[in-house]
Amino acid sequence: MRERRLVVRVVKRAALYLAALGITLLAVFPFYWMFVTAFKEDNDLYVGATVRTHIPWIFNEPPTLEHFHYLLRETAYLAWVRNTAVVGAAVVAITLLLAVPAGYALARLTGRWGERLGIAIFLTYLVPPTLLFIPFSRVVAVLGLQNSLWALVLVYPTFTIPFCTWLLMGFFRSIPRDIEEQAMIDGYSRLGAMRKVVLPLAISGLLTAAFFSFTLVMQDFVYALTFISSVGKMTVSLGIPVALFRDVFNWGAMMAAALITSVPIAIVYNLFIDRFIAGLTAGAVKG
Repeated sequence: MRERRLVVRVVKRAALYLAALGITLLAVFPFYWMFVTAFKEDNDLYVGATVRTHIPWIFNEPPTLEHFHYLLRETAYLAWVRNTAVVGAAVVAITLLLAVPAGYALARLTGRWGERLGIAIFLTYLVPPTLLFIPFSRVVAVLGLQNSLWALVLVYPTFTIPFCTWLLMGFFRSIPRDIEEQAMIDGYSRLGAMRKVVLPLAISGLLTAAFFSFTLVMQDFVYALTFISSVGKMTVSLGIPVALFRDVFNWGAMMAAALITSVPIAIVYNLFIDRFIAGLTAGAVKG
């Protein structure tokens, strides 16, 4: 009986490890494919595909940096990265400036209606961009912001603020009221207790909101395509599929651009994964 239980335990553990290995390979394979494609020679990418002995997922010929040279020297990729960073930083600042007090107010000052209001605010985030870019185009035209990065800075907070308000509301609710009430007894105002006590405890939620806001901005395509027309003012999500290719569809350069853009984000996610999980799940715990 004991041996049978041991065998069952070993089989379950092996199945668990095999499942984890499969999920890991599934998650890592896109990065590996980008890496291999970005460093392959054109002959290995295109001509070699017609050879029977050609293996597509390894280097059949020595790797090269020609795709990176083309991307960095002959395209506006660095300008797209700079534009994305500028727009993302501005949107994150605006989002946190408005979402933090909104989330705190919904979590602390609205009573039983706070959760309903939070859900209503979150529902605005679910409105498809395809329904909004036409009225937004009218607003941008009236303000004279056509073909300007300020148009993106104006539009992007309309979907980052609702999401982050809902996210931070759940996180603020997980912080016990007793902590800030004790700070207010010690002489702090509500604003002072929020700034000195609540926000330091909510650093995981703030980090999660900031990073998700930047990620949402970075992956947007519809609004960037609608409001930006000059190649030098494009963001990464628009410049790579629209302006990177002219007469030839250069898979190597595209994978090089995707690799440079995605690897830093993946590293940040892995470095701060514990804080992200804490920020996303904090609303499930009542303080």
